[in-house]
Amino acid sequence: MTTQADSTIASRGVERRTIDVIPADERHGTPFSQFTLWMGANLQITAIVDGALAVVFGADALWAIVGLLIGNLLGGVVMALHSAQGPRLGLPQMISSRAQFGVYGAIVPLVLVIVMYLGFTATGTVLAGQAINELLKVDTAAVGIVIFVAVVAVIAIVGYRWIHAVGRVASVLGILGLGYLAIQLVRQHDVSAAFVDNRFDVVTFLLAVSLAAGWQLTFGPYVADYSRYLPATTPPTSVFWWTYAGSVLGSQLSMTFGAIVAAVAGDAFLGNQVGWLGGLASGAVVAGLIYLLLVIGKLTVTCLNAYGSFMCAATISTAITGRRTMGSNARAAFVLVMLTLSMGIALWASADFLDNFKNFVLLLLMVFTPWSAINLTDYYLVSKERVDLPALYDPQGRYGAWNVVALTTYAVGVLIQIPFLAQTLYTGPFTEALGGSDISWIVGLVVPAVMYYVWASRDPRAPAEQVELEDATV
Repeated sequence: MTTQADSTIASRGVERRTIDVIPADERHGTPFSQFTLWMGANLQITAIVDGALAVVFGADALWAIVGLLIGNLLGGVVMALHSAQGPRLGLPQMISSRAQFGVYGAIVPLVLVIVMYLGFTATGTVLAGQAINELLKVDTAAVGIVIFVAVVAVIAIVGYRWIHAVGRVASVLGILGLGYLAIQLVRQHDVSAAFVDNRFDVVTFLLAVSLAAGWQLTFGPYVADYSRYLPATTPPTSVFWWTYAGSVLGSQLSMTFGAIVAAVAGDAFLGNQVGWLGGLASGAVVAGLIYLLLVIGKLTVTCLNAYGSFMCAATISTAITGRRTMGSNARAAFVLVMLTLSMGIALWASADFLDNFKNFVLLLLMVFTPWSAINLTDYYLVSKERVDLPALYDPQGRYGAWNVVALTTYAVGVLIQIPFLAQTLYTGPFTEALGGSDISWIVGLVVPAVMYYVWASRDPRAPAEQVELEDATV
């Protein structure tokens, strides 16, 4: 059983919970915590770059901003629906995939999620490292990257409470920093010129939609990790709306700023995104503060990636070993390994960051939209929010070791997107027929959702009522 002393230690020191269910006496917080966390996670330079990409690759500023808004609004719905599962289940996001894919079958999307964490951590570390180097006035790329990774490691190892605390700080400082940069942008550049003679082009417009939707959808595999400590009585609608508001508002503000910057700065921004933003500041001291804010902005989402990567590794490991949790030492070891790998990728990716990042985001859409479609369809429509929690840890239980229905649907959901892709290395035949418009993410959501619902509804695995673990403290 959990004692008061245990709870006090967990609240002040290293988090001891991993993939086990959070017991009632350790639940805390309000839905508003999701707003500050996801606002802070999105008010950061990578989101600015993501918005800039819409203009860099051909869209005019006005239509880029409209497309980004539509993508954020649509993708944010999927992301926030995942968040609403957290208080109900008290579990990290990806372990709930065992209810659809089976205890062993869930390893398939889990491996891909870890690859996502590595990619996003690496690309974000490139920019954070540049900001630290500007702040310290050093030229060696590895210096900033190593310092940033070390700070991320400490926060991710301590866990949940520190991550939320960083999110609260980043949300406030992010608003102040982005507001200051926006004022300086208007003062120093003719922003109005970016909105003159804007022409609508369906191909670049849909690219903007896809970039924003992809940004939101890639939060899906770990968003419930940060709502699972909320009391079980927390209304799911409150969790949904606070998460949705924070993520959509934060990302849209950053991406709008990025689109305008790309429109007025052109190649000057492309060559040195961090340095250009620092150059907007009036004076060396203020520029230093801007670089510091850029680093703080990256801390939140990078900590989410490092923390979430451990959750995925723990889910894979416990599926094989039959355990229900892993210790804090295992968390520290895996976080350090993951961040070390990300450092190597960061040094490789920095030479051609923008193009690599665009292709990375669009590729992630291909593998994660079917997962989201299956998870949400099962949880809300087939199982109707009823989960057998003990069976999630038992390959002989209700959900089995492998679920052919989910795995087959997932494979179809990935493959069916190929003809609709518009990637650097491959353009599908349907994409060419659509004039180059990439709608693969829409196909990847709709087809698996319909296919899984029709197939899984014939033999639902859900219990009649939610089945709780008899002892959530093992």
